[in-house]
Amino acid sequence: MLRTILRQCISGIWLPALLGAALYWAALPPCDLGFLAWIAPTPWLMLIRRETLPGRRPYLVLTGAGFLLWLAVLHWLRLPHPATSLGWVALSAYFASYLPLFVALTRTAVWRLKLPIILAAPVVWTGLELLRGHLLTGMTMGALGHTQYRFLSLIQISDLAGAYGVSFVVMFVAAALGRMLPLEGRRWSLRPLWPLGCLLSAVLLYGQVRLAQSSHEPGPTIALIQGSIDIQMRYDPEMQDRIYDEYVRLSHQAKKLAPQIDLVVWPETMHPQPLVTFEPDAERPQEFIGTEAEFRCWLKESSASGSAGFAQLAEALDAALLLGVDRYHFTAVGFQSYNTAAYISREGRLVGWYDKIHLVMFGEYVPLAGVFPWLQRLTPLPLSVTAGRSPQAFELSYADGKTCRLSPNICFETVLPHVILRQVNRLKAEGREPDILINLTNDGWFWGSSELDLHLICGVFRAVECRKPLLIAANTGFSAWIDGNGKIVRQGPRRDKEVIIARPHLDRRKSPYLSWGDWPAGVCLASCALFALAGLKEHCARRKADEKPAL
Repeated sequence: MLRTILRQCISGIWLPALLGAALYWAALPPCDLGFLAWIAPTPWLMLIRRETLPGRRPYLVLTGAGFLLWLAVLHWLRLPHPATSLGWVALSAYFASYLPLFVALTRTAVWRLKLPIILAAPVVWTGLELLRGHLLTGMTMGALGHTQYRFLSLIQISDLAGAYGVSFVVMFVAAALGRMLPLEGRRWSLRPLWPLGCLLSAVLLYGQVRLAQSSHEPGPTIALIQGSIDIQMRYDPEMQDRIYDEYVRLSHQAKKLAPQIDLVVWPETMHPQPLVTFEPDAERPQEFIGTEAEFRCWLKESSASGSAGFAQLAEALDAALLLGVDRYHFTAVGFQSYNTAAYISREGRLVGWYDKIHLVMFGEYVPLAGVFPWLQRLTPLPLSVTAGRSPQAFELSYADGKTCRLSPNICFETVLPHVILRQVNRLKAEGREPDILINLTNDGWFWGSSELDLHLICGVFRAVECRKPLLIAANTGFSAWIDGNGKIVRQGPRRDKEVIIARPHLDRRKSPYLSWGDWPAGVCLASCALFALAGLKEHCARRKADEKPAL
């Protein structure tokens, strides 16, 4: 009996479905065995090559394998709060649908449209990754191409087609290897080695050429401050002084390491004093206890106190500051809260701020909470954050009068390539194209888990796509200095304190990706839609034939 069950598993769909999922998981952090990504999809590709899928309800089995895969990859979503375990399961279930969809669409392209699997598989996979990056606010962590983030010669094509292009190449190679294997009476075939060799040679040659063009124009000296504050402490009023003292101490330590620091960067929300801003006709909130005059006085005092605190810190460090703060803005129509990066000049002047644009659903805001306030009370979030409206670029002076532009982004904005692409292009159109990208993040929610690795990898690809150095200041890690080639020059520790002194080189290379964006992946997604229509047409025709009465 047991032998029969094992034989059915081996010859059926369970083994290849789970084997592919296990290899894919091992290719990602925490195992980080990137070489496995080149063969991980092969078991799924062998199922596609079969004339019929074995077993009962094969797509349900594939969904189950995908669910287990994403439960393992996204396990860190359960760590911030018991309520986030529901999001962990829900997101894993949603991501699980992409594996059966990949198999179904690729089978349609191969068996109905007669396309070679070495072309159909990477086209479908890339198109679905693009869909995953946009649907339901988007999420690209755990992409196939991300497994190759240390393979610098390969990932340089990201300035042509983004990280999606790297996923295309990895799946192309896996499909070529899978096509070589014998199956259902078909013998070994070496023919796929030719397209495989040509594509890899072209990609690696391009990578070497682009690496040789690296710019060496020295930029400013920037201190990235990484404290190690558990996220629970962030909302404990008694811990505010400890948070501030730790980051001030680390900032002074940075000053000792590099006396000529131009900029000090603190992570997202790590400056405990909020930035209070208001409009002249700001309305007094119902929650405010006091008269209208007292409210006006409180607004002015709170705003002045915040600016004075920033100025005092800049004066003590003799450096410009980029600080992660909460911004509370009072208007005639109510109170708004923003996740903000405040920029303070060396002289202590509050130059401006950037409000995070792309917010995380249920992490920073609750949908429809403005209409149904009781929804907010069902979550651990005290209030929903408001989305910012526009990117910002700030000028930083350094080295005897030289200047460069810095563009901050916050937290998971680096997870989505189109978000950073849109920000850089908008600033470029305004004549303020940034020279350096800086990510302020607080990953203390995730207790040193593999989320830190997955988030850092996203930053690697954003640097190559934009051809700009990207610096990360992260509470609990990973703070990092990434150059325009995607090389991690320096990286902070996991869940520990560190000061990184970064001296990024300004990269003057042009990136075609900034011009045409995700059009290559978009063509793949459009192809997926055509494959889906072809499959639907065949399904309807078969169903109609089955329902036709016999003569």
